[in-house]
Formats: sequence, C-alpha cells, structure tokens
Amino acid sequence: MWNEWQRPGPTPAQRRRDVIIAVIVVLCAVEATVLVNSMGAFAFGQAPDLREQVAWVFALSLPLVVRRRYPLAVMLVVSALFIAAQWRQVGDTLAPSAILFLAIFTVGAWERNRGVARWSRIGVIVAMFLWLGFGLVRALLGPREALKGAEGPLDRTLASVLYGLEFNIFFFLFAYVAGEMAWTAARRRAQLEFQAEELRRSQEQNTRGAIAAERMRIARDLHDVVAHHVSVMGIQAGAARRVLDSDPALARDSLQTVEQTARTAINELRGLLGVLRADAETGSKAAPGLDDLPELIENARAAGLEVSHGVYGSPRDVPSAVALSAYRVVQEALTNVVKHAAARHVDVRVRFLDSALEVEIADDGRGASAPDGSGFGLVGMRERLAVHGGSLEAGPRRGAGYLVRASLPTVVEEKA
Repeated sequence: MWNEWQRPGPTPAQRRRDVIIAVIVVLCAVEATVLVNSMGAFAFGQAPDLREQVAWVFALSLPLVVRRRYPLAVMLVVSALFIAAQWRQVGDTLAPSAILFLAIFTVGAWERNRGVARWSRIGVIVAMFLWLGFGLVRALLGPREALKGAEGPLDRTLASVLYGLEFNIFFFLFAYVAGEMAWTAARRRAQLEFQAEELRRSQEQNTRGAIAAERMRIARDLHDVVAHHVSVMGIQAGAARRVLDSDPALARDSLQTVEQTARTAINELRGLLGVLRADAETGSKAAPGLDDLPELIENARAAGLEVSHGVYGSPRDVPSAVALSAYRVVQEALTNVVKHAAARHVDVRVRFLDSALEVEIADDGRGASAPDGSGFGLVGMRERLAVHGGSLEAGPRRGAGYLVRASLPTVVEEKA
C-alpha cells in the first residue's frame, strides 16, 4: 500500500508559510537586482531598464505562493518565465535560479502523482540543458574580445562549456534528489504515524480483551461461590421449615448449617474481592485449593447428600491455579447435584497422575443437571480448564446418574 501512497495536501499553516517564503524571495530578488544594477554590471550589456527587471523578478516569485498546492503548474510557469527572463538578459541570474530550484524541489516533494513528478522534472531539466546549449552556441557565434593577461591554460570555449555543464548538472541533480528525499521522508513519517496508530489500536484491543477475560473470570468465581452456598442454604432452610414444629432440634441444626454456610460464602466473597482490589490488604485469605475439598464435601453432606471422597496416587503440590480450578470444578458439580440431580450418593475422586491432576464427580441421580452441556456452570468449567490446557467430560452415566471428569495438566511440556 505504501508504494501507492499519496502525500496529502498542505495544511493551512504550510500554505501561510508559502506566502511568507514568497514574500521573502521577492524582497531578496529585488534587492539583488538593485545591487547588481547599482554596481554597473550591465553598463555595456543589453539588459532592460531596472523597472522591467523588477517586474520580471515579481513574475518569477509570485507563483511560489501556491507552490505546494499546485507544484506542477508552478514549476512549468517558473521554468517558462526563467527562460524568457534570460532571453531578455534580465539582471543577475542568482535569484531566478534559486526560484527555479525551489519549484523543481517542490514538485519532487509534493506532487502526488509520482510518475508525473518524475517525468515532468526530467522534461524541465532537459529543456534547461537545451536552453543552456543554445546560449553557449549563441555566445560562441558572437564577437569574441581578447582577454589579454587574463587567459587560463584551457581554451576559452572549452572552459565555458565545462563550467556551464558542471554547474547545471550539480544544480539540477541536487534539486531533483532533494525533492525525492523530502517526499521519502514524508512517506516515512506517515508510515510511523500509521504504525503508531495501529499499535495504539492493538493495545486498546488487547486491553479490552484483558478486561473481558477478567470480567469472565470474576463472573465464574462469583457463580461458583454464590451458587454452591446459596443452594446448600436453600435446601437447609427448606428442611428447617418442614420440621420446625415436629422436630425443633433438627430444625435448629439445619439453621446452624445455613448460618455456617452463609459465613463461609461471605468469607469466600471477601477473599475474592480482596484479590480484585488493587490495594488489597496483606494477609487476605488465599484462594481455595485441594486442601479445602473436605470442607466443601462436608457442606454437601450437610445438604443431605451421601458423599464419599477418595484420593488416589501420590499426593503432591500442584500449581495454585490448577488447584483452584479443580476445587471450582468439584464445587460446581456438587452444586448441580444439589440443585438438579435428585441424587442420594455422590462419589468424589481426586487422582494424582504422572503429569496431570484428575477430579471425578459421579452421582446416582437422574442425570438431568445440564443434558446438553450448555449450562453456565459447565461453560465456566470448560473455560477454566481451557486456560490450563485441560479437558472436561460431562454427561449421563450408563444406567443412572451423571458424571463429571476434569483433567488438568500439571507438567508443562517443553517444545523441541
């Protein structure tokens, strides 16, 4: 895309600078013309009077006012006026040459069509060399006065030709190359600005993605904490209501379980919010892990479930993030059993494999907690496990019940 880049037009500030530059050029050119004529440099020449010379200087300088808006037109007009002024032998050629240089440079730096910029400058330069050759021929065919005591080692004609060629080759080559360099620098600045903008957008997108991921993580944690404990509290409160009149002691035990579960939920929520706070106080409760599974299972038993818990393999320390994800999977699975499965017995197994941690929750209920695997809890489980490269199996068991099995890698495989 950058090979077809076109430089945008000049800004209002650049247009104002063009006007200022044109005024400065006019003043300098008029001063140079007055000084050259005052020195008597054209006392024996064919130059017109001073007023006409000043008019030619004004005509050459005024197009510079719009040089960046219409670079090609300005160069063509200035080139034509330059040749016409030299034909009239107007004063000194220093100021007109500087104006011509600025016009050629501007086409190289600002003309949006690069093909037109290249060939128009080459055409003007060729025309100028043809005019130079015409001037040399005319000078050679004219009368030649002897320069006694001022002749150098080279032939006068040869020296004139070499001087004119060398000066003009350097002059026009410098104008051409300077224009190309200015245009290339402008394109490079545009590339850097574009890349900076792309980087800014990418950073904003990454920030939005990180915020969305963090919100999803918070939503999963809140769901896991609140859903489990509220489910247990609801079941215990319902049991207390049913036996409140017939068995006050059992109702009291159920209400104590509700109270304890509520406190546990509040403590976990406080821990979660403490992690989220940037200025969280030190010493806040750590995130739950495998060591907290017995308490979780006791809560499920208090809800009326028969829960068996087994640990297989050689227990070992696993990454805290893996332990938290395993805890949340067990918590969500037990919550689903309490809420939906109408089960009596749940088997919770934790297996320490060579390179993975596996948790399995199986119940003997009707297996209808989330038959299509689309519940928010199961989605949260899969998202948690996907972060660690783990996998989740969830579905009805043969005969009756529901099975949830999660596998979490504990060893990072090194890539060759």
